[in-house]
Amino acid sequence: MTGNVSAGTAALHATERVRLAVYNGFARTGRAPSAPELAALTGLTPDQVGQELRTLHGRHDVVLDPQDHDRVVMAHPFASVPLGFSVMGAHTLWWGGCAWDSFAMPHLLRDEPDVLVATRCPACDTPHAWVVGRDAPPPGDQVAHFLIPMRRAWDDVVRTCGNQRLFCSTDCVESWLRRTGQERGYVMDLRTLWRFAADWYTGRLEPGYTRRDPAAAGAYFAEVGLHGSFWGLPD
Repeated sequence: MTGNVSAGTAALHATERVRLAVYNGFARTGRAPSAPELAALTGLTPDQVGQELRTLHGRHDVVLDPQDHDRVVMAHPFASVPLGFSVMGAHTLWWGGCAWDSFAMPHLLRDEPDVLVATRCPACDTPHAWVVGRDAPPPGDQVAHFLIPMRRAWDDVVRTCGNQRLFCSTDCVESWLRRTGQERGYVMDLRTLWRFAADWYTGRLEPGYTRRDPAAAGAYFAEVGLHGSFWGLPD
């Protein structure tokens, strides 16, 4: 054992200790803890940290850099690379992994009653910003476009997240699709996006969190108003 580890942390399974250290590090600082920092935080050796990070990557709890398996690229809703969004709280600035993750931040971060989410329209480069809180969706006529269907989301999750963007309008979505040669994915308004983000990550900063299985995920999608084969649901 190395570092200064509390008795409560030491009692957790090594994989869970690393998961919590990654997520809480992101939440506090806006960046991913390095492997040496994770070793100090968890009481594990650097080699053990690397093994646990690979376990978490295999479980889709974190996303590792394919060139550096000790570097965390994403731990949804947090990202260590820019994917089109910044999220500013009272004391911390985060990269928002995507529209979904950016709108989820104030729901997950209990010390941040609201955050400023900023981006640019991918079609026309118009800047947009919203104060996103927990009580109600922000006003606005903008729309979110998700390109990659959920059944393929983890084929290349960084590409998936990088293409969950906010546009001025459906006209801008169509303009971008024509310019890029992509097929239309799924479009939702800000109210639906806010509902979608609100409870998706609930509990992720707590010990013992487990990801939803496909059936539970589908039920959640339907509950917040999503529909169609894009989400694995009836039309």
